[in-house]
Amino acid sequence: MDQSPPPPAAAGQLAELERLFQAHHGAVMRAAYRITGNATDAEDVLQTVFMRLLSRRVDSAAMENVPAYLHRAAVNAALDLVRGRREGKQISIEAHAPCLEAAEDAAPDRQHEAREMRDLIRRAIAQLPPHMAEIFALHYFEGYSNPEIAALLDLSTAGIAVTLHRARTRLEEEVRSFMGGRS
Repeated sequence: MDQSPPPPAAAGQLAELERLFQAHHGAVMRAAYRITGNATDAEDVLQTVFMRLLSRRVDSAAMENVPAYLHRAAVNAALDLVRGRREGKQISIEAHAPCLEAAEDAAPDRQHEAREMRDLIRRAIAQLPPHMAEIFALHYFEGYSNPEIAALLDLSTAGIAVTLHRARTRLEEEVRSFMGGRS
């Protein structure tokens, strides 16, 4: 096996990747964790994002907004991971749905119901079309406003609002179905 150092261009590419990783790995990890709800899965997403950067062609266009690019890559990779599991069991909704959190001092049946509800919503989000799931995640998991999402994805603010409304409507239908029409 040849143990020689990589060619100069590759060494420069690795140095740049290392710099990007040091500067942005925390943000990528947090974005992935908010969607997957699981540190191990978030680490897998982190690795995926940076491996994809490493495999980019040398003649690829330069990234104009590196933090936005990496954030979007993390969100998409996390959604891909969740969608890949038909159970969709790793999306974290706790930060934006405190009413679904099972308090430790709550009755066991309430804790169980809240767990089931979180799992239901995770599965429903995993079934959304990719573009809709991405916008939903950016708004509800990442806390971006509609104008911020519109700028990030180069879409209209009205289009973002419509997409979020449709996503909420689909999720509400799933919840109503789960609750037997009680909600």
